[in-house]
Amino acid sequence: MQRSDKVTVEAAGDVLAGRSGRRGLARLLPFLGPAFVASVAYVDPGNFATNIQAGAKFGFLLLWVVLASNLMAMLVQVLAAKLGIATGRNLAELCREQFPRPLVWIMWVLMEVVAMATDLAEFVGAAVGFYLLFGLALFPAGLLTGAVTFLILALERRGFRPLEVVITAFVGIIAVCYLIVLGLERPALSVVLGGLLRPRFAGPESVLLATGILGATVMPHVVFLHSSLTQHRIVARTAHQARRLFRFEVADVVIAMGIAGLVNAAMLIMAATTFFAHGLTNVGTLEEAHRTLIPLLGGLSSTVFAISLLASGLSSSVVGTMSGQVIMQGFLHRRIPVWVRRLVTMLPALVVLALGLDPTRSLVISQVVLSFGLPFALIPLVLFTRRRDLMGPLTNHVITTAAAVLVTALIVALNLFLIYQVFAGG
Repeated sequence: MQRSDKVTVEAAGDVLAGRSGRRGLARLLPFLGPAFVASVAYVDPGNFATNIQAGAKFGFLLLWVVLASNLMAMLVQVLAAKLGIATGRNLAELCREQFPRPLVWIMWVLMEVVAMATDLAEFVGAAVGFYLLFGLALFPAGLLTGAVTFLILALERRGFRPLEVVITAFVGIIAVCYLIVLGLERPALSVVLGGLLRPRFAGPESVLLATGILGATVMPHVVFLHSSLTQHRIVARTAHQARRLFRFEVADVVIAMGIAGLVNAAMLIMAATTFFAHGLTNVGTLEEAHRTLIPLLGGLSSTVFAISLLASGLSSSVVGTMSGQVIMQGFLHRRIPVWVRRLVTMLPALVVLALGLDPTRSLVISQVVLSFGLPFALIPLVLFTRRRDLMGPLTNHVITTAAAVLVTALIVALNLFLIYQVFAGG
């Protein structure tokens, strides 16, 4: 174990055993990290595209969908973290143990496709960030993205803590960028609260965009990753310690996903107060949004937008590669070097960039691919976390299971609707 990890694990052990004199945030700090890594998937370039389209077309109308999606995502990630703590195994490993072998193979293939499609979109998003910020052509920007993500992934050799710190720093950069943009816009609080607290739609297209927001918020690959991040990070020695550890991980999820939710809301508010308010309802691409911000809010806003997109693309690309590793290791009990996986998964993205395909369209297609994978992550998660023989003292309360079943059914139904709309052209 690396020194930084050892310090974190010892501090967490002291808190769980009641030996620590820490108070407040210092007491919580050793437990923060896994949810921040998972939260990157909730502020990835796919969210940029969906939220900007929703805000530009419908103003504040769908802001409540961002809030509702975030609450659902919190529940899903809490269950994923709990599964890792209680069983010491991740979701992919449990699927391999508990399900028939043919189903395991189908799930592995599907989740690999999901992980690679996600990785492709996030890689393209980072390349667009380099293009917007420095004017680099997309193909060399893609090569630079690959080099930077290689460097970040190399931190895994130094243990879990340095990587968690770097990913958390990226989340912080994205959050600060949107605070700056909101400071430039100064939206009226009453209008924002009206959008947050008044659920409504305005026709079939608003329902489709709401489904897209939900699809971009709850992502299957990080459900697998989060259960892996907590499975051996801190080990509870007793049932009492397991319950205390779980409570700290709930705090981790609430803080990290809360920040991700605020960033998503800020994206939509930005589009509503700039594009929608000025009648620019057809702003649909990242490049268009960046270009349109300059005359409306000044050069600072477009620069900050590009920085946040770059931070989002780089961090989510790293997390996508990590998720792919967990999925392969769990389903097949095979592991390949992370740099080999990074190299293989960046090739489709480089092809997309070299061919000059529309980056925003690539992001939208990735959301559809994710929709196919969601049931295969959420249903096993609910099935496993309700079983006392697997979860012991952390077995779901019956109310938790009922809420998880309801959320899973809603997410799966809405994603099936999204797939139907895309392929039927409705």
